[in-house]
Amino acid sequence: MTTPPLSTDVLVQVRNLGVAFKAGQAVSTAVKGVSFNIGRGETVALVGESGSGKTVSALSIMKLLNYPAASHPTGEIYFEGRNLLNLSEDEMREIRGRRISIIFQEPMTSLNPLHTIERQVSEIVQVHRGLGPEAARARTLDLLHKVGIRDPEKRLTAYPHQMSGGQRQRVMIAMALANEPDLLIADEPTTALDVTIQAQILELLKKLQAEMGMAMLLITHDLGIVRRMANRVYVMKSGEVVEEGAAEQVFTRPQHAYTKHLVAAEPKGKPGLPDDSQPIVVETQDLKVWFPIRKGLLRKTVDHVKAVDGLSLKLRAGQTVGVVGESGSGKTTLGLAILRLISSNGPILYLGNRIDAHDSATMRPLRREMQIVFQDPFGSLSPRLSVSQIIEEGLIIQDRSLTQDQRRARVTAALTEVGLDPATQDRYPHEFSGGQRQRIAIARAMVLEPKFIMLDEPTSALDMSVQAQIVDLLRGLQVKRGLSYLFISHDLKVVRALCNYVIVLRNGRVVEEGPAARIFDDPQSDYTKALLAAAFDLKVAHRSATSS
Repeated sequence: MTTPPLSTDVLVQVRNLGVAFKAGQAVSTAVKGVSFNIGRGETVALVGESGSGKTVSALSIMKLLNYPAASHPTGEIYFEGRNLLNLSEDEMREIRGRRISIIFQEPMTSLNPLHTIERQVSEIVQVHRGLGPEAARARTLDLLHKVGIRDPEKRLTAYPHQMSGGQRQRVMIAMALANEPDLLIADEPTTALDVTIQAQILELLKKLQAEMGMAMLLITHDLGIVRRMANRVYVMKSGEVVEEGAAEQVFTRPQHAYTKHLVAAEPKGKPGLPDDSQPIVVETQDLKVWFPIRKGLLRKTVDHVKAVDGLSLKLRAGQTVGVVGESGSGKTTLGLAILRLISSNGPILYLGNRIDAHDSATMRPLRREMQIVFQDPFGSLSPRLSVSQIIEEGLIIQDRSLTQDQRRARVTAALTEVGLDPATQDRYPHEFSGGQRQRIAIARAMVLEPKFIMLDEPTSALDMSVQAQIVDLLRGLQVKRGLSYLFISHDLKVVRALCNYVIVLRNGRVVEEGPAARIFDDPQSDYTKALLAAAFDLKVAHRSATSS
C-alpha cells in the first residue's frame, strides 16, 4: 500500500509502520509497512483474522507493546503532527488516557479484581485532571450514568466479579472516556458479549462518539460490526494492509482475494428438520438446578437462584439441539447437569436409562460416551502436555488394555479426522492457532468414540472463517458417526447453520422452543425476536441497558 502524505487535516497518521519482536536471537516481523489515516470524528476499522497484525498496529499508537523486546524497524506515527515513536515515556503518559484511550477486548482481565469500580474509574481523572476525591467521585458517577449503568451509586463499591460481562464492558468504556479523548481505540470491544448486549454497546459507542466528537479506531474480525460502525476500512493479512476504502465499497465490491474470503466467511448451510424416528439419546423431564442463597450466622437458606427451572428436552441420534440465550440464562448449567457434573433434580435419561442418581464412580464408564468441548481451547488444554498426551489421556483412563503404540495410532486417526497433521502431535498447545486448538479439543472428545457431545460455545473465540470451518467439521463428524450434539451458544448465526431444534432460555426457563427453521423464520416471543434482531440486523434490542 502507498504511504499517505503527511497532512495537518487528520488526527492520526501511521506511515510505513513496521513492528518486530525479538526472542533470544530470533526476530519475527509482525507488521510490515502498514499505513493508514484517522480523521477527526471518524471511525476507521482494522479488520483481519487472528495474527494479521491489527492489534499490534493499534497498540503501537499508544506505545503499549512489550519494549524493548518489541521494536519499530520502520515507520512513523503522527498524532497532531508529533511523531509518537520519538516521544519519551513521560511525554507519552501525558497522551495516554487523556488524548488517546483504549478499550481492551476482555474486561474481566483488564479490570483490577482487588479494587472497587469507584477506585478504578476515579483514578483516571485524578491522575490526568488532578481532581480531588469528591470531584472525582462526582465525575465517576456521571460517567457510569452516561454509559448506562443503573443506580451507579450502588455500583461504586462493587468489584468486577460482582458485575455482568456487559456491565464490566460499560465500566471499561467509562474509564476510556473519562478524560474525553480525541481518539478511542476499541480492540474487539464486543467479542465476549451476548448479541443483544453487543448491540447495546455498539449503539452506546456511536452515541458517545457523536456527543464528544472523537475519532475511533475499531479493531475486530466481525465484519458485521465493521459494516455498521466504520466510515473506512483497512483489511490486514500477515502484517500488511491488502485493501482499503470506504466501508460500503469494501463490502459490496471487494477487490482483494483475501477480502472476498472474509466477506464470504460466515457459517453456511442449514441442517435438516428433526427426524422423530431416530432413537432418543438424552432426555430430561422437568429438570431443575437451584442454588441456595444462605444468610445469617447459621447460614440458613432464605431463597434459591433458579439457574434451570423445569426444563424438558429430547435429543435424538444424529441431531443437534441448540440452547441459546444471554449470559446467566442457564445454558451451560443445563449441559453440566445432563453430564452429571453438577447436582440437579428431575429425571435425566441416557439411552433410556436414568442417570440422575449416579455417583462419580457409576458415571465413569459412561464418560466415554458422553463428552464435552469447551469454549476456550487454550484454557481447556493443559500447556504442560503435548497434543498426543492430551488426546490419549481419556484412552488411558477408559481402556487400560491399549498399548502405547495402539494409543498413538488412535491419536493419529483422531487428528487426521479433525483435519490436523498427525506429525504435529508432539507439539504443545501454544504452538497452534485458536482454530487448530479447537480441533485438538474436538479430537480429544472424538478419540473415545462418543455418542453424545456437549459443545459449550465452541466457536465464540474464533475468527469468522475459522468458525465456518469448525461448523463444517462438526457437521461432517455428526453425519459420519451419527453423533448427538447439545450445542450451547449465543451466536445465532452458528446455531442456524448447525442445529435442528432450538431451545431459547431466559433466567433458567424456556421462553420458546421448536424446529430451528420455525424459530428463525417465525419467532413467537418478543425475547426471541430481540435476540434475532440483534444477531442478524445489529439493531439495538429494546430492553433496558441495565439488564446487561
